[in-house]
Amino acid sequence: MEVVAEGLQFPEGPVAMPDGSVLIVETRRGTLSRVAPSGRISVVADLGGGPNGAALGPDNWVYICNNGGFEWHDHGGALIPGDQPTDYAGGSIQRVHLESGVVETLYVACEGRPLRGPNDLVFDSHGGFWFTDHGKATSDGHDHGRIFYARADGTAISCALDRLHGPNGIGLSPDGDTLYFAETPTARLWACDVAAPGRLGPAPAPWMPARLIATMPGYQMFDSLKVEADGHICVGTLINGGITIFDGEGRHDHLAFPELAITNLCFGGADMRDVWATASSSGRLYRTRWERPGLALKYQLSGNNV
Repeated sequence: MEVVAEGLQFPEGPVAMPDGSVLIVETRRGTLSRVAPSGRISVVADLGGGPNGAALGPDNWVYICNNGGFEWHDHGGALIPGDQPTDYAGGSIQRVHLESGVVETLYVACEGRPLRGPNDLVFDSHGGFWFTDHGKATSDGHDHGRIFYARADGTAISCALDRLHGPNGIGLSPDGDTLYFAETPTARLWACDVAAPGRLGPAPAPWMPARLIATMPGYQMFDSLKVEADGHICVGTLINGGITIFDGEGRHDHLAFPELAITNLCFGGADMRDVWATASSSGRLYRTRWERPGLALKYQLSGNNV
């Protein structure tokens, strides 16, 4: 494991670029940033709020889930996000044009209900994207989480799944027929059948939001995820800091990092076996080699992305 960069302000949402650099969001700093192979950090765009997830989209835009920000706490040198801040103005979906640096806000609500804490997103083969809304916490409680589907041009958004417990990472199977999501406080990994763009198949039973792949033992939490080319699901893991790798039946392995929290990862490189992982609480970005290739995401290998 190689530490590529340090001193980042809660890095999340890594995106591997063809030139070897990595785009990240810095949640506390409120920016989309670029980490060069040398480790040099530069700001691409100021976003405000709390940018949390990022994905390459069409026409050289990077799409951002912005959770609206957190209160922040230092626990022995580990940066920990807390409740909704006093200056919270709502969650949003933004996009940044990589060449010009222009920032646009696409969505702040769905059917009159404000977005609360958009967290992570994944594009499908139809050019739309799924995203999680983790909700926001206050001293009085925590919102229900939701999963949405939206068009990349900002013209349509719909809620596909509601009343979830802190949905965080989200991804699609290689054939696009299964949507995976991870819940943070429950450390559960779920799977849904995709019936059509923006529409999920029925839940398997009452009280179950989707098909359960795994619930982890002990006290640990899940964050964002990515999918391998063969279908394994790789989930950033908190407390038990590292990446937990699942097959479709729930069997798992764990790659431990010397960190409290690995929040997200991405695949890249010529053979898609380079992995960059964000250790948000320590402000580090890691790089390591992977046993199997990752799944190339929609737009990831486009020559138009610079």
